[in-house]
Amino acid sequence: MAENRPIDLSVPSAARMYDWLLGGNFNYEADRLACQELLRHAPTSRALARNNRWFLERVVHALAEEHGVKQFVDFGSGLPTQNNVHQVAQAVHHDARVVYVDNDPVVLAHGRSILDSNDRTTIIEADMTQPEAIFEREEFGRLIDLREPTAALFISVLHCVKDRDDPAGIVRRVVARLRPGSFVVICHLVSDDRGLREQVTELMREQTGDQWGRVREKWEVDRFFDDLVVHPPGLVDVTDWRPDSDLRRHDRSVEWTDYGGMAEVPPRPATKEA
Repeated sequence: MAENRPIDLSVPSAARMYDWLLGGNFNYEADRLACQELLRHAPTSRALARNNRWFLERVVHALAEEHGVKQFVDFGSGLPTQNNVHQVAQAVHHDARVVYVDNDPVVLAHGRSILDSNDRTTIIEADMTQPEAIFEREEFGRLIDLREPTAALFISVLHCVKDRDDPAGIVRRVVARLRPGSFVVICHLVSDDRGLREQVTELMREQTGDQWGRVREKWEVDRFFDDLVVHPPGLVDVTDWRPDSDLRRHDRSVEWTDYGGMAEVPPRPATKEA
């Protein structure tokens, strides 16, 4: 089975690098060395990781408390850390259900050990570039009823998808399965500096064994929200998405940013009868 494949800990992973930037313990020497090289090019990347995590906490809380969402699918969930999606959502609704999706074997191992005691969460080993297969999984259907409002989360993960795998198309295919009144949350690494975009993209592809897409521009991320209704404050640096403290608002990255927001699936156009 794929989940029993050997783990090459000499190759960094984006998930474990993110964990190290957050001060976590689920990382290895290769990940730490890769992060140190990344920090040479983008010294405020630790602030970027923190702001990304704080955005996740705020947006999940808003979805659960203000919009009553009780179902969450976290695509490319990464390693468990403090205030995971299920912890934030279940603090509002004890019966909230969460499906995490990832294909990093270290993420899967740690995630399963943490989630074993919570019967309203699961982690699925799958490639998010094939969302239809994820929706058909038995463990997905056990927790998620797509006839109810659902939140699909793409938190700082679509920059790991290459252009040939069509990240905007992945979002559209997920949205096609969600009922109106559901939500999509996306944030994505962007930079106006072409040189930085190319440097970081090349570095991450080299470090992670080419498991990386690219840093994109804001207009490209805007396309991911086509045909969705973006909620205030719109598409922004996530540091500015409904910040809950001035300290967090001013602790921002400089070289690149996480850009995105929260959007709702609108009613489908009525079909004409023949």
